[in-house]
Amino acid sequence: MNLTQIKERLIELDVQPSRAMGQNFLHDENSARWIADQLNVSADDCVVEVGPGTGALTEHVVGKCRKLILVEFDRRLAEGLMERFADREDVVVHHCDAVRFDVRMLYKERPVKFIGNLPYSCGGEIIRNFLSSPSPIEKAVLMLQHEVIERLAATPGNKNYGVFTLRTQAYWNVQSIKKLGPELFHPRPKIDSSVALLTPIDRASRPAFNPSVFDRVIRTGFSQRRKQLRKLMQPLLDGRDWADVVAAIGSSESVRAEELPLSSWITLTNLFDPHPLKHNPQSAAEVFDVVDDNDEVIGTATRGEVHEKQLKHRAVHVFLFDKKGNLLLQKRSHLKDVHPQTWDSSAAGHLDSGEDYATSAAREVVEETGLEGVELQEVGKLPPSDATGWEFVTLFRGNYRGKPEFPASEVEAMLAFPLDEIRAWVERCSQDFATGFLECFRLFEEKEG
Repeated sequence: MNLTQIKERLIELDVQPSRAMGQNFLHDENSARWIADQLNVSADDCVVEVGPGTGALTEHVVGKCRKLILVEFDRRLAEGLMERFADREDVVVHHCDAVRFDVRMLYKERPVKFIGNLPYSCGGEIIRNFLSSPSPIEKAVLMLQHEVIERLAATPGNKNYGVFTLRTQAYWNVQSIKKLGPELFHPRPKIDSSVALLTPIDRASRPAFNPSVFDRVIRTGFSQRRKQLRKLMQPLLDGRDWADVVAAIGSSESVRAEELPLSSWITLTNLFDPHPLKHNPQSAAEVFDVVDDNDEVIGTATRGEVHEKQLKHRAVHVFLFDKKGNLLLQKRSHLKDVHPQTWDSSAAGHLDSGEDYATSAAREVVEETGLEGVELQEVGKLPPSDATGWEFVTLFRGNYRGKPEFPASEVEAMLAFPLDEIRAWVERCSQDFATGFLECFRLFEEKEG
């Protein structure tokens, strides 16, 4: 859309651009086309566009993807988009605040890509909502004021480097790819804008770490930029000597937050993570009971032997529900030897040698979620199969309150989903889940669905 078309559309919709809402509409058609092209949209993609406004970017995406979801806060603009695309089944318009948009509904739409001319007033909060870990987004093209893009792509030692930078770069590769002058927007802003391309980092290229601990550590470190970390980190040291801490990251004792690269912040996160199992990834030497076709113990073998020889053994899965009835799922760590980085039950694991199913389930809940005192009820049993990894599985369920705390060596993320969203997600993207979970979910649906 060119400037004349945008002005006419705004008049037609009785919209006066709002500075408070950060409304600046891109009217250069060549730039809009180029920005949309950076998303490399394919026919199977679901594309989410935040802040579509009059549709300057939208018109270069619609019809190229399987589904286009438009999220617009301004009621009149949202109604205009609904009217414009009323005859298209592949376009869905949401009139809502993108900061509060329920991103969980996007998992069933994968692969999902994100694009937006984000409002100056709340662009950072929108990024945090859609792109914080875990996220269903696999690629993002963002247009924001130039100074925000500089913060996203900043490097250590730069004045723009801070919490926002690290929160983003911990999970995304960030490239600033184009600068746009004020003359390309209506109304004309007083500052430049820029476009950034974000692609997910390879989790296996970095140590596992707990996202909530990471966030606490970087917020503490940058709480007063001019101060040395020695003073700011005192609440987190818990008896550790500061000299030993900085030795672990190869820095001086007088180091300041803006001098540390992301890798050092991840190291600090793992040093300060209080979880007792943070450094205990699975071991091939763990010993399990081996059982016969009747689930009777006939011997023992190591984890490595059990999996390599496909010996029958025992395991538990636990479904935990919050007070709204959402089912807590965990995303498995990239360190797992089976089904890494897939979604799985709230807690799951093998029985230790000599352990019974109920005891194992209670132990796994504490180890993998940090939740204590959860009352569990048995849902049912599954026979061994290729899908369960030749495990006899007993499924339990329970209700939980509070925030789960998980070991980073075992779990990458946790998130509670409505059952209807999980059903639709399983139906369309079953490859996103560990096969053992899929079997347990079918059992749960048969018994209680």
